[in-house]
Order: sequence, then structure tokens, then C-alpha cells
Amino acid sequence: MKQEHAINPALTQLTQWLRQRHAQVLQAEAKALQYLDEGDATSHNACMRQKAELLSTMAEDAKPMLEFLPGELRFNLAMALEKFSSSARMALRLNSIFYMGALLYPDDHVKGEPDNLILCIERIEKQGEGFQHD
Repeated sequence: MKQEHAINPALTQLTQWLRQRHAQVLQAEAKALQYLDEGDATSHNACMRQKAELLSTMAEDAKPMLEFLPGELRFNLAMALEKFSSSARMALRLNSIFYMGALLYPDDHVKGEPDNLILCIERIEKQGEGFQHD
């Protein structure tokens, strides 16, 4: 009989939290695009800034959940999350709405395909304690 790996509850808590943060980011982005369609550039820019702010604090906000994970896994997760947060902080520093809009998406992203954050979350869930950052 195949032996099942025990699921680390701290890792489950982290991925659930990341999915919630991802939903908040997508909601801010959707509102921004709606405002853009309505010709409201000010509200569009505010929502894009909200998207970037949610991502910019993600690595720091996740730290309390990471402390319950083993050292190498904690390091790999922290590095993966910091990659998203540092890009968002750069977009905010540059005050680039274009850069904020492009956060999470590779240059060759096709609408309807998953973004980089959800792909990362899915990798964490699939690889579990064997997760390695890029």
C-alpha cells in the first residue's frame, strides 16, 4: 500500500492565505480594468497601486506563518514570496502604473492562462515540503 505523506498544517495555512491574497490582488486588478473601461484613470491608477501594495507586503505579511516551517522550506518559500514583493516595491518606487499592471505576468502571458503567483501557489501545494524556489 502506498504511504501517504503527512500534510504540514502550517504549509496548508500558508497556501490558503496565499490564495486569499491572490484573490485580493485579482479583485484590485479587475476593479482597475473596470475603471479603465469607464475612462476613470484616477480610480484605475488607485486600484493598480492597491494591487502593487498587496504584493509588496506579501513576503513580510507571510513571515508569521513561515516561522512554523522547517528551515530549508522556510528559506525557499521566503525567497519565492520576496521575488513577488520586490517587483511590486520597485513598481511602487517607480510609480509606474504600467509596471504595476504587469506584475504577476510574464512577457508572453496569454489572457486566460494562470499568472505567476497562482502557478507558484500550485507548485507549493504539489511539492509540499520539497518546494524549491526558482
